Amino acid sequence: MIEIRAACSPGDVRIAVTDHETLLDAAIWRPGLPDGFDDWHIARIQTVAPALGGAFVTLHNGDNGFLSCRNALVQGELISVRVSRSAQNGKGLRLRKAEPVPDMPVAPTLLACGPSPLEELADRYPDAPLYVDAPGIAARLPARLRPRFQRCQQAFDDTLESDFDELGSEFADLGQLTASIFPTPALIAIDLDSASAPDFKGNVASFPALARQIRLRNLSGTLLVDPAGVKTRKRPALVSFLRDALLDDPLKSQVLGATPSGLLEITRPRRRPPLHELLSSPHGRALSVLRTILREDRKGRTLTASISLIRALENDPEAMSDFTSRRATPLELVMDPNASPASWSLS
Repeated sequence: MIEIRAACSPGDVRIAVTDHETLLDAAIWRPGLPDGFDDWHIARIQTVAPALGGAFVTLHNGDNGFLSCRNALVQGELISVRVSRSAQNGKGLRLRKAEPVPDMPVAPTLLACGPSPLEELADRYPDAPLYVDAPGIAARLPARLRPRFQRCQQAFDDTLESDFDELGSEFADLGQLTASIFPTPALIAIDLDSASAPDFKGNVASFPALARQIRLRNLSGTLLVDPAGVKTRKRPALVSFLRDALLDDPLKSQVLGATPSGLLEITRPRRRPPLHELLSSPHGRALSVLRTILREDRKGRTLTASISLIRALENDPEAMSDFTSRRATPLELVMDPNASPASWSLS
């Protein structure tokens, strides 16, 4: 039976779609600082950039983004846009022109929020119940989803916690092969390897598991896969098998072929940030600290941590409010300029 399970902690909703013990889909939703995907805005054009095929715009909250548009644009005008790609990989929002509005506001404004990751997965699996371990989340769901809402004590068991944590690792077990995943600013490199002697059939057998990892981790953009133990001249024959493995991808990945050096090239639309970026960012690490304090019932009133961690918590007051409510003890935040980015202590 397919279920959608949402584990709620301060600032974080980790979402897993499961079929018995198999993880089918995963996502992270941060209600206090949403990624803005598919939000509908009235934005102001700041700089027209014909050479880039669009313009830089400013939103109501001061955020900037790039609007892809080949039509004539005028600096200073207001325009209806939707977010087509959340900020990620060190790059800002990408936007597209949206439907016009009858009564144009006089300043940039947010007209409507796009679906949350939880809504998106609920629509993808329309018959799955929603098990959520925090009652307050129900109020954030659209009315059409509330009949599927089921309160539970703990959404993730130990196995699901472990499975979700593994999605943040740079390694993935594919059965016969292991994938090493290396994100870079330009692309994501995936190296397939094995302790035994890998062959053509071993690569083909591992492609469904690789496709599953790409989907679970939301790897996107350009992906280059280095097969294991297959000579360069034989690698183009792997393309059709990889393409078949990715047929069910809801984001419609495309396998472009093999490069001259024998790397298998995949393109996958960038929409929301990939899971590794959400988990490893200062905000992701900071929310993990709050989750650890609560889960392990650690004592102390002062959290001392690196500048990046403390600033991330200061920028998410909703997470801090939820933490204080759950713990019934306020937390003083202290910056340590000499601390490493991920280090922290509670006293």
